[in-house]
Amino acid sequence: MNESNTGSSSDTSSAVEVAPSETDTPEARVPASKAERSTRLSDLRAKVSALREDALDAEKQCAEQIEAVAPRHRNGAVNMVHYGAVRSHDLRELQPALAAEGLSSLGRMEAGVLGNLEAVIRIIDDALDQSGTSVDERTITVAGARVEAQQGGDILARNAADLLGGEPTDRSTRIMVTMPSNAATDPDLITHFATAGMDDARINCAHDDPGTWRAIAAHIRSTSSSLRIAMDLGGPKLRTGPIAEGPRVIKVRPRRNALGTVLTPTRCWFGEAPGHSEITVAVPVDGVEWVAARRVGDTLSLYDARGRHRHLEVLAIGSSGVLVGCDRTMYLVPGTVVSAHRGTTAILGEVAPVAQAHRIFRGDTVTLTADMTPSEPSDGSTHRIGCSLPEAFGAVRAGDRVLFDDGKIEGVATAASDTEISVNITRAAPTGTKLKAQKGINLPDTSLPVDAVTAQDVQDLDTVVDIADFVELSFVRTPADVAKLQKLLAERNAADLGVVLKIETAAGFANLLWIMLQLMQTDNVGIMIARGDLAVEVGFESLAEVQEEILWLCEAAHIPVIWATEVLDSLADHGIPTRAEVTDAAAGERAECVMLNKGPYIVDAIEALSEILARMKGHIDKKRPILNRLGTWDPHH
Repeated sequence: MNESNTGSSSDTSSAVEVAPSETDTPEARVPASKAERSTRLSDLRAKVSALREDALDAEKQCAEQIEAVAPRHRNGAVNMVHYGAVRSHDLRELQPALAAEGLSSLGRMEAGVLGNLEAVIRIIDDALDQSGTSVDERTITVAGARVEAQQGGDILARNAADLLGGEPTDRSTRIMVTMPSNAATDPDLITHFATAGMDDARINCAHDDPGTWRAIAAHIRSTSSSLRIAMDLGGPKLRTGPIAEGPRVIKVRPRRNALGTVLTPTRCWFGEAPGHSEITVAVPVDGVEWVAARRVGDTLSLYDARGRHRHLEVLAIGSSGVLVGCDRTMYLVPGTVVSAHRGTTAILGEVAPVAQAHRIFRGDTVTLTADMTPSEPSDGSTHRIGCSLPEAFGAVRAGDRVLFDDGKIEGVATAASDTEISVNITRAAPTGTKLKAQKGINLPDTSLPVDAVTAQDVQDLDTVVDIADFVELSFVRTPADVAKLQKLLAERNAADLGVVLKIETAAGFANLLWIMLQLMQTDNVGIMIARGDLAVEVGFESLAEVQEEILWLCEAAHIPVIWATEVLDSLADHGIPTRAEVTDAAAGERAECVMLNKGPYIVDAIEALSEILARMKGHIDKKRPILNRLGTWDPHH
């Protein structure tokens, strides 16, 4: 049979033309059709058997790494290696040819690769009336047993429960929430999160301090014994340096309609704003007695930074400040004299400086410097700003891509030395993009000589091992990064602490199979798809396929996945989700956990995500759609 016919449909009577004759009857054509199908099936059997042989060869080649994994992960490691070997082939022609014969197209083999391949071979043998021909009994070098799809699913469910906690009652996917700093002083926050549907709490070690982390953890433990605590190590920080401070000024202005009519007057506090106030803009004043003497309805006056005369009214009185209102815009600076009736005055105190930024256009040159002296924003086409990671200098080469602020600005290095990197900007907004201090820098083409575990991380681990259920490691690129963390945990008698790896670099994705073989030397493990930095590293257009491949490889390894970054962010930040966010959140059902970031409306986001995941439970499981009753079809309509 020609290769071009391998994808033909099961109706193959016209695949081979036969000249008309007296014997050209339906009965005469049946043997020819059977022969053609036998040829096709034999060809398919040979191809599937070749895949099986490749899988077993890969297992043999990786025997040493497989032998080193924890016993509970042995079958998963073998199955993952089988999957990697099979997926090293382009199966796009084989799959429709298998499906055309009513066979498995291998599209859902992740949970049990060898079992799936051998099932196809056995079915083909039955169709060829060769049921007595058994699958070649080649010894499996390590696992000693084939993992069937259902068995693999059960193993994955067990591993997810051990790391992330048991399944919620109404959904199969857990919800992880990043803890805000004030969770250390407000235990009711955690109660609200848990009531809304939080299953796992994440503490980010890049913020706050060990005392704050311990306070948050204590509140989590007292809220529910079933809540798991994840602690995220900060990792190496590759960020823009400081920018010189702008003027110390606060701009306050009223809200107007399209015609300029004031809808809501300017409001701010002179003195301290009460904790319950919705108006948080506050300017210190130097006179406690002056504040105490104020009454609602008092009229105040001042000249702002532009010399504009403004009249204000006292709207409310607090214990340490007064709320004032005005129907005009004001620029308030330290030293401004505020006058009240009866001749009393007060002077406005210090305010925070305005954060400045470089405005970057396409074609501009940005020079990264090892010198972290605050840079001065430039009005021209050349800009200088510090880079927080010394190891970047000397590692970057001309032609390497450099991306800033989650990829909002992109460029190419044109020159590099031990102290400076010059970058030609190739992408920015047409009106320019602001580049602020402490914004992320990504170097997807550069091999940075840095460890994923920093000196600060080593110090933080002393606290992590005391209070966490599992630790999350950032910036993973090689198996050596994982091995270092495992060694540090063993030194702290915490080898049984769960470990989750954040896949957020192109190198981490490229080395994922080998990274996971090292990871699986630990009992409780997981993978987080950190889609923010990962999208910048691999390109936004490639993120969708990359995250799918991570999901598939982890399913083959029977390792749980945490779906992270910007899930329902608009809802958490502003109270209303976008349509795209809802769809993205629903796709998280294929993972074992979905992570939410903090925000003022985070409780609403937890409740919405819980509802979305509960609904999706009846529609999809990994790559397999679940065909419950289709509500749009009513035969009696």
